[in-house]
Amino acid sequence: MTTDKGSGLSGEDRLIARHFQPIARHPGALGLHDDAAFFTPPPGFDLVLTKDMLVGGVHFFNDDPADAVARKALRVNLSDLAAKGADPAGFLLALGLPSDADEAWLEAFAAGLAADAEQYGCPLFGGDTVRSPGAAIVSVTAFGTLPSGAMVHRAGASAGDRVLVTGTIGDAALGLVMRSDALRADKWQLAPAEREYLARRYLLPEPRTAFAAAVRAHASAAMDVSDGLAGDFAKLCRESGVSADIEADRVPLSPAARKAVAADADALRVALTGGDDYEIVLTAAPAKVAALTAAAAAAGIALAEIGRVTAGAGTPRFLDSAGRPLDLGQGSFSHF
Repeated sequence: MTTDKGSGLSGEDRLIARHFQPIARHPGALGLHDDAAFFTPPPGFDLVLTKDMLVGGVHFFNDDPADAVARKALRVNLSDLAAKGADPAGFLLALGLPSDADEAWLEAFAAGLAADAEQYGCPLFGGDTVRSPGAAIVSVTAFGTLPSGAMVHRAGASAGDRVLVTGTIGDAALGLVMRSDALRADKWQLAPAEREYLARRYLLPEPRTAFAAAVRAHASAAMDVSDGLAGDFAKLCRESGVSADIEADRVPLSPAARKAVAADADALRVALTGGDDYEIVLTAAPAKVAALTAAAAAAGIALAEIGRVTAGAGTPRFLDSAGRPLDLGQGSFSHF
C-alpha cells in the first residue's frame, strides 16, 4: 500500500488507525501498535478458540450492507463459543478488501463491528488487512473463557438424553432461497413483513451468548447449527457414538417458515438441512431439561425439545407425524 510521506504511515496504517484502533479497547491489544497482542485468562479458566471465514458471493451477497457483513462475521464465531459454553473475550480480524471497497464501505463495516464488539463484550485484539483480487473476505478468530474443564464437546451424548434446540430453525435457509429466487416468496404466499423477517435472519444471525452458562452447566453435548440441523446434529451423534430420533413436527419453525412449509412441500427439507441458523442444538439428561428450559426463559431465548438420543451409530432419523423417516438428501450444506 502507499505511504503518507508526511506522517510516515502507510495507507494500511492509516486505515487501521482510523477504523479499527477504536475497537481495540482491551489493554492487551496494545492499541494495535505492536506485532501481536496478549491475553491472560483469569485463574482457573480455560481459553476457547474458534475461527470462521466469510467470502463475498458465498456466505453473503456482494451488495449486502457492509455493517451487516461485519456483524455476521463476528456473530457466527460468537455462536460457536456459546455452543461450547464459553463467554466472549475478544477476537482477531483478517480482512481482504476488494478494489471497489471505498471509504464509505469501510466506515460502515467498522461501525457494525464496533457496535457488536460493544454489545457482546468482545473487543478487537488485532489482525491483518490486505487487498483481495476478487470478493471481500472476512476472517474472524474469536476466543472466550470458561471454568477449566467445563467446555461442552460434540462427544458426550448418551442414549436416553433429550435433544433440544434454541430459537427457530430454517429461517435463514429459506431467506437465502427467497433472496436467490424472488418468485419463491410469491409461491409461499408470504406477506412483506414475513419476507423481511426471513431475509434478515439470513443477513444477521443472533448468537445465543446469554445461554452459554446454561449450556456448560447442563448439556451433555452441544454444537451450533451452521450447516443445517440435520447434518450438524448427525456430526454430534457421530462424535458421541449414538443416534437419535427427531420428531420433525416438534422442530421449532417461525410463523413465516411454517407458512412456507404449508405452501411448498420442499420447504421443510430446506429448513431442516439449510445452513446459517446459528442456533444451538444440544443433548441433556432428562433431569436437566427443566433447568435448561428455565435458563432459556430467563435469557429470553426459545428452547424446544425435539427428540431423543438412541443407542447405535446410525444417522439420526427425522420422523414425520406418522413416525416414518423423512428423506432429507445430503442433510447439510458442504463447501466440498
